Amino acid sequence: MGDDAGHKVWDHVLATVLRLPGAKVDRASFLRSALTPHFSASDVERAIRTTPAKAGLDPAAIRAAAKSSIRWHRAGVTAISFAGGVPGGWWIAGTIPADLVQYFWHVLVVAQKLAYLHEWPSLFGDGVNVDDTQLVLTLFVGVMLGVHGASEALGGFSTAAFTKLALYRAAKAVKRLIAASLTKKGFAESIGRAVPLVGGVVAGTFTWMAFGKGCQRLIEHLEPQPLAEP
Repeated sequence: MGDDAGHKVWDHVLATVLRLPGAKVDRASFLRSALTPHFSASDVERAIRTTPAKAGLDPAAIRAAAKSSIRWHRAGVTAISFAGGVPGGWWIAGTIPADLVQYFWHVLVVAQKLAYLHEWPSLFGDGVNVDDTQLVLTLFVGVMLGVHGASEALGGFSTAAFTKLALYRAAKAVKRLIAASLTKKGFAESIGRAVPLVGGVVAGTFTWMAFGKGCQRLIEHLEPQPLAEP
């Protein structure tokens, strides 16, 4: 599969998922829901205006909120099955298997939630560049999959250490891996580090472990990062 085709695969999946209800997480609403059980209303509102870390919130409680989100989405992806398989040419016809869309819905939503619990501002809304948001989400997935360079590139949004060209190159590497993993042959070659599609059916234990490992990678990236400016 050529680079252009590979990019179209992920772009198509991403665009489809983002059209689903709940796929674009409202930062303020989520932080109120996640932080209210642990902090006072004034602390929560201060975290929304700035970030949880800048508001001085207890890191242990922030991690507990992150783990709660991970548990919910982990249960969701583990329950998904691909009864019809994932043929290599599905994307050519423009028809994405519903369960595959559901899987990436969980991946993208939990990524946004983990980002908002740390230093990231809203990725959607007025004044936010759509292309930058899609690039950030792609790199989030890359970090979760362990794609080389994804974490460093994502950090470039806050440190200006990377040029836009470097960011797009890192995103291209993520797209190639995802596209390759969305075929049976590609998955056989990348099992253990890509999307867990096993024989057309998601294996619960493997998915549970892979999703959890991906979330842990993202948390480890996010915790030490300064405020991001996508």
